[in-house]
Amino acid sequence: METVIHLRGAVALLGRFPALAGVDLDVAAGEIVLVRGPNGAGKTTLLRALAGLVPFTAGDATVLGHDLRRDRVRHRPRVGLLSFHGGLYDELTVADNVWFWTRAAGADQADAEAAMAVLGLDGRLAGVDVAKLSSGQRRRVALAVLLARRPELWLLDEPHAGLDNDARDLLDGLVREAATAGATVLVASHELERAGALAARQVVVSGGIVRDEETPGAA
Repeated sequence: METVIHLRGAVALLGRFPALAGVDLDVAAGEIVLVRGPNGAGKTTLLRALAGLVPFTAGDATVLGHDLRRDRVRHRPRVGLLSFHGGLYDELTVADNVWFWTRAAGADQADAEAAMAVLGLDGRLAGVDVAKLSSGQRRRVALAVLLARRPELWLLDEPHAGLDNDARDLLDGLVREAATAGATVLVASHELERAGALAARQVVVSGGIVRDEETPGAA
């Protein structure tokens, strides 16, 4: 299997603080990996660094064949990051948000419309400003953006937060479909039972280091 993520001794600083302090990690195409750990362990920083939003300052860091120490921008259209805040524009409508971010990734309007339909956003909600949405609705919009971009690498930070049970089940199905199609998925979550049921591997992060790897069901 193709290696999508290759980290060796990877370090990322937030200011002077080593948020990632020498991470070793390999993830292959089609894998779903749960990233576990306490608050402040480095889970979110790991996802943001893989997306190219936080620089790796030491070690080896290759994502989708790109050396992120040299260039952390070129791979971004192939990466989808679902963060807790979503990165949405409050002053734009649901449809305009999805279309804006889809176009930025080089996808077309048909992809945006299809993703909105899957997430139940193609009706009245399409014309509503994001500022007026509930937290769960905002998460649906952010997920529609990710889905429309058709990324090869999904980076999901607490993806089930704010979603009702139906939306959670829908998200899980989309993740499984993406992995079956060859996408790589990293899920950072505290909801270990649900997220763990998705993952074939569990990576434990502590103090900015990958301390252990476990299979679902392990202690």
